[in-house]
Amino acid sequence: MTVISGDWFTAPDTRAVCDMLTGAGHQALFVGGCVRNALLGVPVADVDIATDARPERVIELARAAGLDPVPTGIEHGTITVVAGGIPHEVTTFRKDVETDGRRAVVAFSSRVEDDAHRRDFTMNALYATPDGAVVDPLGGGLADLRARRVRFIDDADQRIREDYLRILRYFRFHAHYGDAARGMDREALSAIAEHAHGLDALSSERITAEFLKLLAAPDPAPALAAMRACGVLTHILPGGDDTALAPLVHLEGDAPPDPLRRLAALGGEAAARLRLSKRQARRLANLREAAGSPDGPATLGYRHGEDTARDILLIRAASLGQTLADTTLQEARAGAAAIFPVAPADLMPAYRGKALGDRLKALEALWIASGFTLTRDDLLSRSDDLPPL
Repeated sequence: MTVISGDWFTAPDTRAVCDMLTGAGHQALFVGGCVRNALLGVPVADVDIATDARPERVIELARAAGLDPVPTGIEHGTITVVAGGIPHEVTTFRKDVETDGRRAVVAFSSRVEDDAHRRDFTMNALYATPDGAVVDPLGGGLADLRARRVRFIDDADQRIREDYLRILRYFRFHAHYGDAARGMDREALSAIAEHAHGLDALSSERITAEFLKLLAAPDPAPALAAMRACGVLTHILPGGDDTALAPLVHLEGDAPPDPLRRLAALGGEAAARLRLSKRQARRLANLREAAGSPDGPATLGYRHGEDTARDILLIRAASLGQTLADTTLQEARAGAAAIFPVAPADLMPAYRGKALGDRLKALEALWIASGFTLTRDDLLSRSDDLPPL
């Protein structure tokens, strides 16, 4: 018998949620990501519990146990039970009644098998009892997880037509949990290629959230290459090109994955399909513009700071198929530490307003061109030699 373990599993608050259900004669089964990650030895972030208790019953039991039930998705059977400040999503077993590729109409069920059949991938249809015993209602899910094989439940074509976002989820799960050496499931790729157009009907918010999670994988390059081959990438990022992604991942080394840095390397029309925050959009535009500028490492460091300069240099090197020398990063670091030695007061009262700003910019350009070597006195002595404003 396969069992799960972990601090999250034995936490008193989580046990309290399970006990409120089982104590009333209902099932309480951990499901999805928490079971999958526990089996893979990956940190568990969210605790989801499936039950045969109806949503109203879950609310009743939670209140009786002194817990806080929040009807976050009651129409779909989900009640968030807060215990000790920790949210636990408790969802009634469900089966799909009607789907349109974007959302589903569900009916509640008393059978875990029905609940498992409506999920996306076999590795996500694994459950665990409160004592940790793993339940594989459909069979094959545990074997697929151990083999790191991402496979749609039952018929790939049907699963995708139920929710076209599963196309992106397939590539994300393969990037995070799949075996790159094994490759991808042929049936899945065939169904994805046939239904790639269905992504156009999804909201930009759903597309963006899923795509950024994919780009946050340790190495999303094989998944992006498959997306391009299946015709998916053009629906997500028109004009995007994944050529520089694999070199970028290699150059990043042990640096934490950065979805926006990787998105910048992909190029394409991000605004056409993605819904980024204003801050994200500004950063993306800055990275792309600077990566295509003629500015050297030191100038990039001075203008953007060391961290952003490093991102820009990584993108530039990956796009050109070059390595990134330590000396290049040292130049960027030195530029980031440089401080322009001339202050506005040094040029007043001879210059004011726009003339003052223009003169400061001219002196700054001269200072940068000198490799940040010219002193304050050097620059002021040359101020009058500059072209007239």
